[in-house]
Amino acid sequence: MHIKTSAAAALLLSLIAASAVQAAVTLPPMFSDHMVLQRGMDVPVWGTAAPGEKVTIKYANQTVEATADEKGEWKTKLAPLGKGDGASMTVSGEKGDKPIVFQDVIPGDVWICSGQSNMQFMTKQAKNAQEELATAKFPNIRFFQVPSVTSVSPTKELHGAWTVCTPKTAGDFSAVGYFFGREIHKLEDVPVGLIHNSWGGMPAESFTSEDTLKSDPDFAKILEHKRAPTTQDNERVKLIFKSENARWEKRYMHKDESNEGEKNGWAKPDLDESDWKEMKLPQHWEDTGLKIDGAVWFRKQIDIPSEWSNKDLQLTLGGIDDFDTSYFNGQKVGDNHGPLAVLVQRDYTIPAADVKAGKATIAVRVFDQMGDGGFYGPPVSMKLAVKGNESVKPIALEGEWKYKVEKAFEQPATIPPRPQAPVEANAPFLASNIYNAMVYPLEPYAIKGVIWYQGESNADRAWQYRKLFPAMIADWRKNWGQGDFPFLFVQLANFNNFKDKPRDPAPSQWAELREAQTMTLEKSPSTGMALAIDIGESKDIHPKNKQDVGKRLALAAEAVAYGKKDIEYAGPMYDGMKIEGDKIRIHFTHAKGLTSKGPEPKGFEIAGEDQKFHWAQAQIDGDEVIVSSKDVSAPKAVRYAWADDPEVNLYNAAGLPACPFRTDDWKMITADAR
Repeated sequence: MHIKTSAAAALLLSLIAASAVQAAVTLPPMFSDHMVLQRGMDVPVWGTAAPGEKVTIKYANQTVEATADEKGEWKTKLAPLGKGDGASMTVSGEKGDKPIVFQDVIPGDVWICSGQSNMQFMTKQAKNAQEELATAKFPNIRFFQVPSVTSVSPTKELHGAWTVCTPKTAGDFSAVGYFFGREIHKLEDVPVGLIHNSWGGMPAESFTSEDTLKSDPDFAKILEHKRAPTTQDNERVKLIFKSENARWEKRYMHKDESNEGEKNGWAKPDLDESDWKEMKLPQHWEDTGLKIDGAVWFRKQIDIPSEWSNKDLQLTLGGIDDFDTSYFNGQKVGDNHGPLAVLVQRDYTIPAADVKAGKATIAVRVFDQMGDGGFYGPPVSMKLAVKGNESVKPIALEGEWKYKVEKAFEQPATIPPRPQAPVEANAPFLASNIYNAMVYPLEPYAIKGVIWYQGESNADRAWQYRKLFPAMIADWRKNWGQGDFPFLFVQLANFNNFKDKPRDPAPSQWAELREAQTMTLEKSPSTGMALAIDIGESKDIHPKNKQDVGKRLALAAEAVAYGKKDIEYAGPMYDGMKIEGDKIRIHFTHAKGLTSKGPEPKGFEIAGEDQKFHWAQAQIDGDEVIVSSKDVSAPKAVRYAWADDPEVNLYNAAGLPACPFRTDDWKMITADAR
């Protein structure tokens, strides 16, 4: 009897405790100290409480109430907020729990910052990062970082908190987001909230709801991939992959097990280099006839100016394939040996204490696991500079270096593909998995708009992107329930095809993706596009100049989101053509002050009925360009900047670059890759 009573009492206590937990009023983490609430429109506020409980919100001389439904969910709205200083928001339930008080809540403009790695790229990685962060003192700019998580179905679970912009916090935030927000904060004199939810390397369908993807048969292949059987719980398949992958790596990927060169003094300044050969850098050593994998050392002698003594230096080496250990006068200054080291642009600091005037030696040990090995990127990516002082001319490191092979492995004639890893059901690249966990939980938080930098991962399906990207925009707008909010995006930067000029015109997936992005301007209302066709880096898919990207997005925002009619916010846009004998006349909009940075416009191609393009001569005539070629007597079509990494120099008076275009509608190379 006593035992039963105790058990009943315990059960009663547990039910009371569970009820108390249920009764607690909660809100999503976007509601926290330092949050920015969107001004000028109704502001949804929502959360959970005990079923039937009345919840009261007090903020900015407003008091609003809501009652939790049978599921314990409640939602209400604050009336439109004006400009004001930070104040507290109090949220309380009627059950007597301690009220929730959010401090320093401020009305302003809230922007979602989304996309893939170029949006994820952090401020501390950007050009002039040290100087930029030193001045990042903007208490009315706030950041909210959405964690990178996925879900196979929509979930309201979310973590995070608002952070005030300071020199210590801005470095870890999206660089494009920060520079855009800084411009808006200055131009509009308004607090800015930046919510960041990008994910590097992910396609647009990952950010799109499954309902929208199901609504169009052109997206069937995307959903087939999502519905394909996964091996999430199939341990046997995982073990088979692990075994096959280990066997493949053992056969085709060499391990870097010891640094014999360092032991032999190959990093020391006084080394006898008489038996070392010469190689011009940057280039892969296979291009010189050195057909090996393994470790190769490189050394270069330079003269350090007396005024550089006792100053921190910045050693920049560009991209290295695969691993490196770098030295200055025999002292190690940096290395990269991770699985993604080949993607890292080498940038090392040489401490001031090690910098003396006179002769100095830079030594770099490069280890190549497989395939090509060595240095890649434009020659300007190799330099030594005074850290933090761009007014001092750097020492160029391109050109002849001494080299010696430390360890060589024979390269196999062919390398079969790596075994395919099992696909988990919640993999981020699968349709809707990012939307479900990183977009859906934000809805319907009131926002001014979205900035978006993505497309690289859809470049092989540009034809599909013509529909997918506008569908994703419409999807977000529908689900947010806030109408056609401004959606601003960055067109893909130049990348991927660095060669000595001239280059033969060739098909380009990236050009086709840029075209799909441009077409979105007409398909989707309240959109704007910022170009980066002139500020990318040929051998770095993550260009460091995010400042101009942010400024150009802000210009688009001024026109699209803030209704400014007296500013030029876009570069010259193709608006029609006219054949005039052996020439074609191209007309542009946004072409006031049309000019070229150089003797004549570059980047134009022209073709006849045979659809074979030739480089063209171009002449500016007012807001038009006349294009011709001695090789095309009866022209039919013109293309401009139609390459992964085009050479461009056409601008308007506002200093904005002309948008890539083509006048033809001939077959796309990505038309069948859906």
